Amino acid sequence: MDIKHSTFKGGIHPSYQKELTKNKVLRPVSPPETVVIPMSLHIGAPCNPMVKKGDLVKVGQRIGEPNGFVSVPIHASVSGEVISVEPRLHPNGQKVMSVVIKNDMQETISEEVKAKGDIDSLSPQEIKDIIFNAGIVGLGGATFPTHVKLSPPPDKKIDFVVLNGAECEPYLTTDDHLMNEYPEKVVHGLQAMLKVLGINKGFIGIEDNKPEAIEAISKAITDNDQIEIYSLHTKYPQGSEKQLITAVTGREVPSGALPMDAGVVVSNVGTAAAISDAIKTGMPLVERIVTVTGSAVKDPQVLTAKIGTMVRDLIEECGGFSEQPEKVINGGPMMGIAQFSIDIPVIKATSGILCLNKKDAYVKEPSLCIRCGKCVEVCPVNLMPLYISEHSLKGDYDKCKSLHAMDCVECGSCSYICPAKRTLVSSIRVAKREIVANSRKGK
Repeated sequence: MDIKHSTFKGGIHPSYQKELTKNKVLRPVSPPETVVIPMSLHIGAPCNPMVKKGDLVKVGQRIGEPNGFVSVPIHASVSGEVISVEPRLHPNGQKVMSVVIKNDMQETISEEVKAKGDIDSLSPQEIKDIIFNAGIVGLGGATFPTHVKLSPPPDKKIDFVVLNGAECEPYLTTDDHLMNEYPEKVVHGLQAMLKVLGINKGFIGIEDNKPEAIEAISKAITDNDQIEIYSLHTKYPQGSEKQLITAVTGREVPSGALPMDAGVVVSNVGTAAAISDAIKTGMPLVERIVTVTGSAVKDPQVLTAKIGTMVRDLIEECGGFSEQPEKVINGGPMMGIAQFSIDIPVIKATSGILCLNKKDAYVKEPSLCIRCGKCVEVCPVNLMPLYISEHSLKGDYDKCKSLHAMDCVECGSCSYICPAKRTLVSSIRVAKREIVANSRKGK
């Protein structure tokens, strides 16, 4: 098979540290005694709990009812008894209404879980309904409901689906393991998305530091002329939606626009695999692969974890901490969110748990900007981060808006490359929040 090669302009080459888990065997986490399943597992409206204390539930049973179009149902990841429905700590730092289930260790499957047939026998709408009912969202981190992404307005003509297998975030090997272990699921899920959208061309972009994954996917698409693989140069943020679209299709998403405005739908390889499971077995999204890694973990691993498993349990599964962690991050080091507690649940957005020791978490104190322009050189969206940050710190958000702050993908490349170690992306993120808030107020 002819594999194409491409990349995008800009970007950085951080220390990837993927060797910590790259060659580890993917394995399931020991069954947790309890799971805590927040009713907010995706972007959009949170779900309303459908169960109460004392109810018995089964694996795959719906326990959260969606509350709006941009929402999906939530399901029990274990069978057992609901011991409480109450606010619990969420990885976003807030307390969120959650269903707490005591695991009976029986893994009793709900009667709702049934195979749905094959793609050829299902209509586009039936496939979309399966995706919605299975609670499938983007597993690349954004958790945008997939059925919404596959429902473009009539005036938006979609030409391609691009699957993101780049996994450019340092330390994480979640998607790498998925593509190696379950390449046929990734391809099957992509075929389902193509049918929903009524198109016949899909691409899978994989960074060239994952040769085994490229080979596995290549074998899975033998004689399939609908799907092409792109071997992408290893560079951060190669997996960012807009950069991936440019690298694979040559198209550019206009400023302030969405991928669909360029005729493209982008999804994660994990999302495609979840769609495949929902069609073939009827099992909704109740577990995900998580990379647990970093210098403060005794034995870094890649684990399949039930949604609602506590992060503390995952770390214990890896032998616990090797030393006192200075920072625990939900996700990777570039775009992940630092946590103040490990008593939080694995959610659909949890691609990794990164535990760093004091040496690796150390960040120099920022100094004055020296106007070197490196942040401009590496910005994948061709912005001027130093000026946006400067105006944000002064509270001039109108100026930030005129400098296209809203186009920032918050990849952190500017902060990484800055010799003065200025926290550019943080101040840009503040500007974006204020611009949105002011827009809602009608300013």
